[in-house]
Amino acid sequence: MPLVYDELHRLAGAYLRRERGEHTLQPTALVNEAYLKLVRQRNIRWQNRAQFFGVAAQLMRRILVDHARSHYAAKRGAIESMSH
Repeated sequence: MPLVYDELHRLAGAYLRRERGEHTLQPTALVNEAYLKLVRQRNIRWQNRAQFFGVAAQLMRRILVDHARSHYAAKRGAIESMSH
């Protein structure tokens, strides 16, 4: 498990380095969120390590997209409430 965690943490760090500088998610939080989603995957029969990390990477990207959407929605809501 430590090897898997280290690889997931490295992957999360790489994704977060591509994000905006003031990003509120840290690599550990991203790994934790992805892990929670991974353990809920009941219908996947893991074929190999590459498949596992591919699914984990896809989940991390989705988490980052969802996080960005909620961040911008909250920002828009604050701007709209100031204009009324």
